[in-house]
Amino acid sequence: MSLIVIVDDRVTNRNIFAKLAASIEEDVTVRTFGDPQEALVWLAEQTPDLVITDYKMPQMDGAEFIRRFRLLPSSVDVPVVVITVYEERSFRLRALESGATDFLHSPVDHHEFVTRARNLLKLHKHQLLLASRANTLERELEHSERSRERALRDSSERLAQVIDTLPVMISAAGYEGEVLFVNAFQTAFAGIDPATLIGEPVASLYGNEQGARSHALDRMVFETGKPLPSYEEDLVDRAGAKRVFLTTKSPLKDAGNVVTGVLTSSLDITARKRTEAHLRHLAHHDPLTDLPNRTLLRERMRRLIARARRGDQLFALHLLDLDGFKAVNDLLGHSAGDRFIKAVGDRLRGAIREEDTLARLGGDEFAILQAQVAGPEDAAEFAQRVLAVVAEGTGFDESTIRTTASIGIAIHPADGIDAEDLLKNADLAMYRAKAEKGNHYCFYAADMQARAKNEALLDGELRIGLEQQQFVLYYQPQVDLASGSIVGAEALLRWNRPGAGLVGPGVFLPRAEENGIIVPLNEWVLREACREAKSWQRMGLPPVRVGVNLSPVQFRKRTVPLLVAQVLAETGLDPRRLDLELTESIVVGDLDAVAIDLQQLLDMGVHVSIDDFGTGYSSLSYVKRFPVDRLKIDQSFVRNLSSDPNDAAIVRAIITLGHSLDLDVVAEGVETAEQLARLRAEGCDEVQGYYFGKPMPAAEFIELLRREPVLALSA
Repeated sequence: MSLIVIVDDRVTNRNIFAKLAASIEEDVTVRTFGDPQEALVWLAEQTPDLVITDYKMPQMDGAEFIRRFRLLPSSVDVPVVVITVYEERSFRLRALESGATDFLHSPVDHHEFVTRARNLLKLHKHQLLLASRANTLERELEHSERSRERALRDSSERLAQVIDTLPVMISAAGYEGEVLFVNAFQTAFAGIDPATLIGEPVASLYGNEQGARSHALDRMVFETGKPLPSYEEDLVDRAGAKRVFLTTKSPLKDAGNVVTGVLTSSLDITARKRTEAHLRHLAHHDPLTDLPNRTLLRERMRRLIARARRGDQLFALHLLDLDGFKAVNDLLGHSAGDRFIKAVGDRLRGAIREEDTLARLGGDEFAILQAQVAGPEDAAEFAQRVLAVVAEGTGFDESTIRTTASIGIAIHPADGIDAEDLLKNADLAMYRAKAEKGNHYCFYAADMQARAKNEALLDGELRIGLEQQQFVLYYQPQVDLASGSIVGAEALLRWNRPGAGLVGPGVFLPRAEENGIIVPLNEWVLREACREAKSWQRMGLPPVRVGVNLSPVQFRKRTVPLLVAQVLAETGLDPRRLDLELTESIVVGDLDAVAIDLQQLLDMGVHVSIDDFGTGYSSLSYVKRFPVDRLKIDQSFVRNLSSDPNDAAIVRAIITLGHSLDLDVVAEGVETAEQLARLRAEGCDEVQGYYFGKPMPAAEFIELLRREPVLALSA
């Protein structure tokens, strides 16, 4: 049964390490201590098989604890593992000088913890077995009736047979470096006849260079009379393969306590080292692209920062985010999206130099650490090359998918003195580049911090505004050109922002789209508009529909039909009185899913309109395919209808398209009698704009409804 002692002043660490230690093998006993002094008192009466200690402890550090532990009886050969967050060589040397056997870096990888502890326990058991066999030999010598020489020879032969069965390289050397003993495992490893080795220099066993090193270490054991801490070394087997061994050197003493030889035992830990290397690779690389991840990027940034301090060398961090990557996932699926990300990563690899670092931070976000930058112009030129590489396009199933990127650039040391500052500032610059509609790079500027703080402040105000019902709806009438009657009203959101008064959606909606507040905000608009429209029904006012704009963010959640059904049930509004206005960016996402949702809405009796038609992804194919009721011509085409032949042609084409598909057509932004006359001449069905009324509170709209028909049509 193995006894493992854990010393750590933090109770969470003790609990975790105790569970890991208990899983190493069956029948493990684990004893934990939070106070190293208390542990030393207990260890004075107990001999563990393995000790695991933290380095940084308030009562005494790990090095001092190990030094005192090594002074205890029977503790000399017990392996001690030190867990430390320190990477500096001085801390490791201090622990080694005190008698540490091995190190683990905090935070500890659980698999590495178990693997290293298991190997050290195995090595310790081999050492104990050797000591046990030696004790047995001594007892046999004392009680044997045969001659001392015969007993010694027989016992030595049996001990040698036992040692030969161990899967550990074991040898003994004398003061002059001659081989005294070598087991079968070591001679098989080296491919040497053991009979030819005894009495020969250790160089014949290890080779000249390794032999000289081994002899020098043996002389240290002879001089001190103490074992050396375990150390790792690389050895080459007879097939020429490099193997890694954990080696221990201990003194062999005669009856007079004089060191007569040095016992060297080496445990093969090649598999463990491969596992460690694999785990390190996994911990520092992205599993999809095998590029460095955020952790490795930070490490390399810290190295460049240290180098820059010595040589005053600039470097740049480019944070890159693909524009519109979600559309690739939506259209082709996530598997194709992963292949697309890998293809972009491969192209970016070819765009960087050997001294640069390309990393994937997650999703569609990459980072490039550009070393040895001459100045901002150098970084800008590099960013332009990267944008061109991304825009080249990727082949998929005999077609090419193209995308662009937004890049934020931070330069050390002007834009940050450590890795975190540089990542944060490059991220701010990247979002500024995205705000420029993508395919653009942007350098970090000091005012971005202030802008980010303002955005955070706006986020908080928006949430409070929702909680405290600071939002209101205004209504803009929609007029039928044939009858002159008001047939609908578009619900438009306003915010009574404390300290600013009533503000329009341009102030807050873009931010609400980014931070997700748009979803609960749109749900409130839908409920409030339906509740208001139901009140118009109760008043006996002329039947009109109410138009509610849906955000692309909300529509992508695929819960709009359920939400609309719930709101209609709660408010009691006739579904025919609700008109949902969708932008073209919504309907060109997942075409099949959008078609299903729209059909469910129409099956309820709800109207569906395509808002701002002509400004986005206008396509005859989706207009023909999707079940919608009307098209709304964007006001940008109506504004110059009378003076710009191109706008007039576009308006005419949209009206003709809508009527050919049996859809009503509504023109937005009508402000003059000339625009109105032209739209009537083109056959437009409905109009909306300042000519008939600005967006107004519900009470004013009710009064306007009571005065219909709208007299302005007679002009």
